[in-house]
Amino acid sequence: MTGGTAADLPTIRHNDYSPLAPPALGAWDPELPVSVIIPAHGGQHRLDLTLAALAAQSYPDHLMEVIVVDDGSEPPLRLPEIAPSDARIVSTGSSGWGIAHAVNTGAALAEGRIIQRLDADMVVCREHIEALARWHHLAGYLVTIGAKKFVEEPELTAARVHEGVRAGSLGSLFDLSGALPSSTEQTISRTNGLRASRNPYHVCTGPTVSMRREIFQAVGGVDPRVLRGEDTEFAYRLAAHGVVFVPDMAAQAVHLGLPAQRRDPRRAVRVVAPYLAHRVPLRRDLRKDRGRHWLVPYVEVVLRVDGPEERVREAVGAALDGSLGDVIVTLVAPWSRLSGERRPVLDDPLLDLRLLREHFAHDERVRFADEVSATPAPIAFRYTGPVSVPLGRDTLERMIRVMQDDRSGMLVVDLGGDGEATLQRTEALGRARLLGADDVATSIAATHGVRRGDRPEFWPVGPTPPVSAPPPARVPAAPGSPAPAPAPVREPARPAAERVSGQEQRRREERRDSLLGRLRTALRN
Repeated sequence: MTGGTAADLPTIRHNDYSPLAPPALGAWDPELPVSVIIPAHGGQHRLDLTLAALAAQSYPDHLMEVIVVDDGSEPPLRLPEIAPSDARIVSTGSSGWGIAHAVNTGAALAEGRIIQRLDADMVVCREHIEALARWHHLAGYLVTIGAKKFVEEPELTAARVHEGVRAGSLGSLFDLSGALPSSTEQTISRTNGLRASRNPYHVCTGPTVSMRREIFQAVGGVDPRVLRGEDTEFAYRLAAHGVVFVPDMAAQAVHLGLPAQRRDPRRAVRVVAPYLAHRVPLRRDLRKDRGRHWLVPYVEVVLRVDGPEERVREAVGAALDGSLGDVIVTLVAPWSRLSGERRPVLDDPLLDLRLLREHFAHDERVRFADEVSATPAPIAFRYTGPVSVPLGRDTLERMIRVMQDDRSGMLVVDLGGDGEATLQRTEALGRARLLGADDVATSIAATHGVRRGDRPEFWPVGPTPPVSAPPPARVPAAPGSPAPAPAPVREPARPAAERVSGQEQRRREERRDSLLGRLRTALRN
C-alpha cells in the first residue's frame, strides 16, 4: 500500500480528499520510512519531552529516524537518555541560520521517503506519526497536518512523558480542558476538514506537517530568506505545486507554551506581513500599496512573438498597462538564436527579434523564453493569448473574477478568427502535472473544472478613448536626403469594427515612417 499510479487513484476535486480511505490506526503494515526533522534553538528541557514522546510512537522503530537540527544553541543541544533509537543531533554550521535553514539542513540528510516536520516544543500522542504517515501510503501528492493545542508548560520529566504517551493518553499528562485550541483547527472544522476550503494552505503551519520527500524537494524546500511566516510561504508553494492538504485530527499534540500570535498579535502580524506580501500573491490584502512591483506577480502573461514588432509591443503595453498591474510578461521566441557574433547590423535576418529584445531587455516586468515553462509557480495564474488581440484594460480582472466565482481551474475564451485565450490557475496546472496527465485540459476539468466564454464578455465592444503617447523621436536626415514625412495624425476613437482597420492603417504608416526606415534612406542618399 505505497500509493498507486495516477490512473489507479480516485479523482480528488479541489481539496476534497473524501475518495481516499486511510487504514485504521494499528490495523495496517507501514512500509515507508519516515524522517522526523526538528529545528531547535535552545530549550533543552522541552526538546527532552518532545524526544521522549517520539520514543513511544506506534510507528515501527526501524522505519523512523529523528534528526534534531541545532540552530546555534548555547550551550549546544545534547541527545537525552530517552530518545528514539535512530535519533541524532546535527548542527546548521556557519552556512546559515533560522528555522527554514535548519529544516532544509535536516531534510538534506534525511533518508526517509516521508519528511515529517515537528517543532522542538511539541509533545505528540502515541499514534501521531502513524496517523499522518498512513495517508502517504495512499498517494504521493498529499500534505498531512497534525492537530495541536497550546498549554502552559507543566512540571514534567521526560520519563513521565514517555510513560504517559506510551499508555496512549495525553490527558494524563496535561490539563486539556484548559488548553487553548489552535485557530487552524477552527478553520479545519468550519470547512469540513478543509474539503471545502478555497485556500487550505492557510492552515498548513509548521509545528507538525508531513509530505513525501520528492514533494519537499520539488518546491525547493523552505525559503531561508523568510524569517517569519516561512511555514505559510512554504505551504503556498506546495499549493501551487498542486498538492492536496489533509488534516488528521487523530494526530494529536500539545504545544508547550502560547504562540507568539497570542502573546503579541500586532507585532506578529507586522513582522510577517512584508515577507508574505512579496511571496504569496493570493494575499491581495497585503498588496494595497499602489504602483508597487512584487517579488512574485499575481499573473504571468504569455505572448508568442508571431507578428510584426509593432503588434508585439502593443500587446506587451496592453498587458502592463491594464487595471491589474500585478503582472509579468513572458515573450516566447527563439531568443537563444541571438548570438553576440559579428553580423550586418542593418541587414541582420534576425533584426526584428533583436530590436524587440532591446526594447524590453531593461524592463523587469518582461522576460524572454524559448519555450513556455511547465508551470508559472509560484505565480498564481497564467494567461496565454495571441498578440493579435491585446488585453483590454480590465480583461484580466474580468477573467479572474469569473474563475474565482466557481473556483474553476481554467478559462478558455473563444476569440473567433484570432484563436483562443486561456487563463489557468497554477494549482490546477500543478495537479495535472502531479497526476502525469497527457491531456492537461482534461485533467483540470476533472479536478478543478474548465469554464468557457466568448470574447465580448472579457473584451467589451465599444468606443475606447485613445491612448496618449509622445510623438516618435526624429533623426535628422543626411544632407541632401528627403525630409522625413510628418508623424501620422491619430484619428478619434471609432466603433470597434472600424477601430481595428484604423489600427492596422496606423501600423502601416508607422512602419513606413519608422526610425529604421529613415536611417536606411539617409544612408542610401
